[in-house]
Amino acid sequence: MKVIFLEDVPNVARAGEAREVADGYGRNYLLPRKLAVLANSRASAVVEAQLKKIVLKRAQTEAEMAELAGKLDGLEVTLKARAGAKDKLYGSITSADIADGLNSRAGMVVDKRKIELEEPIRQLGSYEVTVRLTHDITAVIRLAVVADKVAEEPEEKTEEKKEKKARAKKKDKEKAEAKVQEAKVEEAGGKVEEAGEKVEEAGEKVEEAGEKIEEAGEKVEEAGEKEAESGE
Repeated sequence: MKVIFLEDVPNVARAGEAREVADGYGRNYLLPRKLAVLANSRASAVVEAQLKKIVLKRAQTEAEMAELAGKLDGLEVTLKARAGAKDKLYGSITSADIADGLNSRAGMVVDKRKIELEEPIRQLGSYEVTVRLTHDITAVIRLAVVADKVAEEPEEKTEEKKEKKARAKKKDKEKAEAKVQEAKVEEAGGKVEEAGEKVEEAGEKVEEAGEKIEEAGEKVEEAGEKEAESGE
């Protein structure tokens, strides 16, 4: 089947070109989506006017893209990201991130699908990234992925909190040990006081016993004196 393309179809044909395509591809895909029409005299007359508009629009688009490519080519864009050991990113930089960076930092709106990135960037460093604006128009930007110092602060604060917590825990442990020691000293003091009271009590008993012995001695002496008087 021979068709005339009304729209650009990547890797197949550009608008205005006539190509032979598989019947199924033409009937089931190109024709229903109005990407192409059958190549005959009747169709050629119908699409000729459309093609002129398409060619004019394409020329305008390519002029705009060429101007944008001139602004983009060699442009330096810096993106910040959190990184850990060996400069490896915690996440990754994608084509969407680069498009956002171009938009916010360079003021240029670029579709993320036009940024050619084989795989997401997962390492700090410098990169050259191709932006394919049209089939034939490209630009190369210089991308620098640097560590986000602001993003690293919470990690530092976390370490600081851990240290404070450890110091507080140590202080609480020292207080608890001091209280235990104080309780032991107080208990020992109580035992010493109790022992002192017992010693004092024993002294009083000894003193009482001494008084009784003295009293008994006096009675013995008194009895001796009475016995001596009676003998006389």
